[in-house]
Amino acid sequence: MKQRLFVLASAIGVILSLASCSKSNTTGTGTTTSEFTNRVLVSQEVTSATTSGALVLINGNNDTLTRTPGISAGTSPGLMAITAARNMVAAFDSASNNVYAVNTSTEKSIGQVHLPGPTFSMVLPTSNPVGYAAVPSANIPGYPVVGALEVMNFSSGSLIAIAVSNAQTVVANNTGSQLLVFGNDSNSVTLVNPGLAVPPVDCIPSSPPENPPVCTTINGFDRPVFAIVSGSTAYILNCGAECGGTQASIQTLDLNSLAVGTPIPVNGATWAYLSDTKLYVAGDGTPTGQLCSSLTNSVNAKTAATYCGTLDIVNLTTMTDPYFNNPAAEIAIPDGYHDNMDMSSDGQLFVGSKICTNVGNVNNPTGEVRGCLAILNTNTGAVVIPPDNGDVTGLQSFTSRDVEYVAEDGNLRVYNTLTDALLINQDYLPLGTIPVVGYAYDVKAIDFF
Repeated sequence: MKQRLFVLASAIGVILSLASCSKSNTTGTGTTTSEFTNRVLVSQEVTSATTSGALVLINGNNDTLTRTPGISAGTSPGLMAITAARNMVAAFDSASNNVYAVNTSTEKSIGQVHLPGPTFSMVLPTSNPVGYAAVPSANIPGYPVVGALEVMNFSSGSLIAIAVSNAQTVVANNTGSQLLVFGNDSNSVTLVNPGLAVPPVDCIPSSPPENPPVCTTINGFDRPVFAIVSGSTAYILNCGAECGGTQASIQTLDLNSLAVGTPIPVNGATWAYLSDTKLYVAGDGTPTGQLCSSLTNSVNAKTAATYCGTLDIVNLTTMTDPYFNNPAAEIAIPDGYHDNMDMSSDGQLFVGSKICTNVGNVNNPTGEVRGCLAILNTNTGAVVIPPDNGDVTGLQSFTSRDVEYVAEDGNLRVYNTLTDALLINQDYLPLGTIPVVGYAYDVKAIDFF
């Protein structure tokens, strides 16, 4: 890790913003502790003799570390969630199973809660200090299932546990009045109405059923793992064979009537990104993925990797996928479990996975170097597999800058989205990496810029 650089951003922010592909040349002085208005938080999850785990503040105008001390969030903060209004961010500390909430206006703690086990999925659907975490290993006394959706009240430090078998992932609607909970190895989705939850609560079907129900089990899926919610429609991602089921697909779920739509087969589906009437869907489709050599689209670069994932583009107007089972058109991306997507303001779609096939060594490059990141130019169809290694754990774009922050293998990379390559600035980003000491896991912009 390079020596940490400290920069007086108020003196040189304008110069750096021009050099860093910024569309805005103002840093400004805010009323927060860090006194910056374009702030980015990075969870740094390593505590050692030389560094402490914390939420590190970045000046997002010029990609530099601030002089402000990190915000405390345990010793190993990793996964983060943020409200749509960006007034609050929550970070999960894997060393303690605590979740810490931070007021982004003051950069001060709101409070914390202690979860009964690790979480890999959290949501903060409203501006209120309440969030939801899926905890697959939670044991609730008196209930025969393992797993829970935990309602986290950061102001009081209290939890309400809703028993949901093997709860792995939680997705909220736009108001937080409905939550979709996904469990491992299941062909159903649990719809939770959190406003009705009074402990003790479980999602085990009862007779007679509750009226109104806190939980509704919706069947008819094929290993569902995630959803994109748009208004009253949820696009459910069926992982299919990759997760022990039959066929990857997309299905609609009407959140009013709870009607389930007809599956639309896709090549793989574990994560998605919605842009207008296009749903970008990534996955391996099978336990290994397809043979890279079988995907003959001219945008796909040759690789030493044996297996590849795929990126499909589903037309939501016609509800069709022209890429399905069409090797000449399929877009090849690195394999692994895909669980990260973000699109820059100029239409570059970043797709990240974990546990992918790494090729070469970015620290000693010879020949092909490949990791878990792919970039699709949605304007031209071109695909770039950057020469880096490791899991992609965080992505963040900006509306006022042509850059994307990528947390990959513990490094915080800065990509120039005009070239889909690392942004190199010989004075401040000589390697295209912000020198966060430790392991950069997740990244969130806490200001709108």
